[in-house]
Amino acid sequence: MQRFKQSAFAATAVALVAIAVGACGSGSSNSSSSSGSSAVTEISGLKQVGIGLTEPTRPSGAKIKGGTVTWAQTPELTPNYIFPMTSFAVCSEANTSQFSALLYRPLYWYGNNYSPTVNYNYSVAKAPVFSDNNTVVTVTLNSWKWSDGEPVTSRDIEFWMNLYKANPNNYCGYVPGRFPDNVTSMSTPNASTIVFHLNRSYNPEWFLYNELSQITPLPLAWDRTSLTKPAPTTDNGKLPDTTKAGALKVFKFLDTQSKDLGTWASSPVWSVVDGPWKLTQFTSDGAATFVPNPTYSGSPKPTISKFVELPYTSDTAAFNEFRSGGPSAVTIGFLPPQDVPQIPAIEAAGYIDNKASSYSFDYFPLNFNNPTVGPIFQQLYFRQAFQHLIDQPGWIKAFLDDAAVQTTNPVPPAPPSPLIKVSAANNPLVFSIADARKLLTSNGWKVVGGGTTTCVKPGTAAGDCGAGITAGEAITFNLDYASGTASLESEMNDLEAQAKKVGITLELTSHPFDTVIGAGVPCTPTQSICSWTAENWGAGWIYSPDFLPTGESLFATGAASNANGYSNPAADKLIDQTVFAPNRAAETKALTAYAKLMSTQVPVVYGPTQVGIYGGVAGTLVSSKLGGFDAQAFGYLNPEAWYLTK
Repeated sequence: MQRFKQSAFAATAVALVAIAVGACGSGSSNSSSSSGSSAVTEISGLKQVGIGLTEPTRPSGAKIKGGTVTWAQTPELTPNYIFPMTSFAVCSEANTSQFSALLYRPLYWYGNNYSPTVNYNYSVAKAPVFSDNNTVVTVTLNSWKWSDGEPVTSRDIEFWMNLYKANPNNYCGYVPGRFPDNVTSMSTPNASTIVFHLNRSYNPEWFLYNELSQITPLPLAWDRTSLTKPAPTTDNGKLPDTTKAGALKVFKFLDTQSKDLGTWASSPVWSVVDGPWKLTQFTSDGAATFVPNPTYSGSPKPTISKFVELPYTSDTAAFNEFRSGGPSAVTIGFLPPQDVPQIPAIEAAGYIDNKASSYSFDYFPLNFNNPTVGPIFQQLYFRQAFQHLIDQPGWIKAFLDDAAVQTTNPVPPAPPSPLIKVSAANNPLVFSIADARKLLTSNGWKVVGGGTTTCVKPGTAAGDCGAGITAGEAITFNLDYASGTASLESEMNDLEAQAKKVGITLELTSHPFDTVIGAGVPCTPTQSICSWTAENWGAGWIYSPDFLPTGESLFATGAASNANGYSNPAADKLIDQTVFAPNRAAETKALTAYAKLMSTQVPVVYGPTQVGIYGGVAGTLVSSKLGGFDAQAFGYLNPEAWYLTK
């Protein structure tokens, strides 16, 4: 999975943002009428956006060969890592689907035409073949080349696998016991074929969507430990990745080079690409310029002559440039909530609304392993009580212009998937101050609304506060959130106000996106990095590179992306049932049960998941002169398909 930050802007009408002095109800029949009102004000008279709508028709005029397309990055969300084997701290779509995937193609491609499914037309490999009761997987490559003239071969896949096996915890898709641990051996019978032998029979659909999906072939030009000595060999004449010690050194070298942002455009390493684009310029603030890779093997070939990603520090700064120049300045832009009245003028200036969604869900984690408040977060009653403080209906109306749905579990409601159909219509933990108060008081806490709630019954018996919680302990912790988006700030201010009604003190802080995701990493209580308590980067997760929402990367015990340290044998069992499902029916049954469990387990704090925007991409308004631009279910950018029209 990738952490991502949606732009929090609706597609056709974006919410005005307001924190009210007075307040009204949340406007949802699911909310408790006796719970007290939210601190948000319902704003009436704005157009509603349908859930998961397909995007409008794009221009059909004659193509203009060449030209520059500019794309507005989400505020404070810029690339800071180029090597496609990303650790949890840099596992964001800004680094992967919106950046490195333009340069280095993953083995399989997913999400085109607004469908969260595999797209073989864009893939480096043909459809995998499963045999021997689904214990053997054969992958055959299409004819593909690197920009240095070398072919993409099965050895390039083996290179990825060798680095992954030696450094599993340095990749955010890793789950102990799964890929690559479940590969007992590999063979490369020829340059275009690799065969994986597995330790048991697996669900082929899951293996394609969540295991093979992790692979990005790597050029052997990267199989080195120094810039001055390209592709050094070991004493036995083989490249260094063929031994664990060598693979560790190669990974360390590539990781170090990836963190040297100023060298990306000129690097002899990163200039070897097999994707449709080459990076020609990258600035310290995150601006990136791409030009077509003339040796790109895939289809379609780029039509535009330049693709530019534009960074911004806030939604206001982005809109100021957007408004001043129109499509001639920003081809794909967005509209901040406070500028809703200007929608007619912006449309008249030559933009079309994009109404598609991303295959994602919104959440933020609480650190179960924090040495101070971690024991509180581990209590199921506390997580349920805290979820009751999230006024999803009120936030959707006041801050997101009804362009969002309530999130009740990790399975996305949109875009519609032909693989998994799980309803997220009912919220078992509706916004209710009364229910939150009841859960706390019935589990050993003296609730002081507007004051400080403390534990008065320490212990582990029924009705006690729980293990590790001391007498007189208060519920006070920091909630850090990503800066640059007004709607997120409004949501967090409202949550702070609701929490205070049950005596919970939230110490709000705000930092750039990269700082927030860099802080909220898996840890143990004795580590210095475990001081974080709650980190909200602004949207949650988009399913990539595990495209089926089966949960192993995020919530399985010990998973590399399990930031908060959640562990539940029941969840692990249901995840296993999807992994080993013998057919689609068994897979759906297990995943449906998993979604139901996670709706009451609340391993993380759920927030409204936005719909009516283009993937995880910040751009919601698209120039009427841009053709070939379609909805991408997983937020991948594919400007090679775009073109300008007369």
